[in-house]
Amino acid sequence: MAEYVLHCFAQSGNAYKVALMLQLAGAEWEARFCDFFNGATRTPEFRAEVNEMGEIPVLEHKGLKLSQSGVILDYLAEELGEFGAHTEDEAREILRWVLFDNHKLTSYTATLRFLRQFAKTGETPVTAFFEARAKSAYAILDKHLEGRRFVAADRPTTADLSLCGYLFWPEEIGIDFAPYPNIARWLDAIRALPGWVHPYELMPGHPLPAKA
Repeated sequence: MAEYVLHCFAQSGNAYKVALMLQLAGAEWEARFCDFFNGATRTPEFRAEVNEMGEIPVLEHKGLKLSQSGVILDYLAEELGEFGAHTEDEAREILRWVLFDNHKLTSYTATLRFLRQFAKTGETPVTAFFEARAKSAYAILDKHLEGRRFVAADRPTTADLSLCGYLFWPEEIGIDFAPYPNIARWLDAIRALPGWVHPYELMPGHPLPAKA
């Protein structure tokens, strides 16, 4: 078994944050497929043995089982010695943007994408609400990135890996990213990092089976 085992599935942007960090750092890791769309995270066995929160991703390492992408990214920064802070000020800035991502950007983006791409709800007042919230978060990030190559430092950090997790699926989200040129430039910089792989190629489970 590889040193790091990541419970994940290809459509999860939160799992992609972790998978991408492991990939970019050249860690010895393997993906363990979780059949989310057919209820794997809702089973009593999963909640008892893998994650009581019933969520993905989960990282297994050295006898630990870690959940919540922000926690896992922070742990990996210490273990791998990459994508972490070099100073206390950087550490606070990284944390600030990871929390912004979890609360403002990923939360709305992931839900909007799920409704449009997977639940197939069509356009409703709910999708309109989530789209407005997502666009507000994108505008904040785009303004912050003006004149910056990366979010929290002069190099990629876990803040970048957290924020980008869901943004490589613009067609599935259903939002035109043209009004956010700094985000587009920043995503190109992440794509250019040695070892970058698209989430559908990096993790198992794509395309979805017909029964999902």
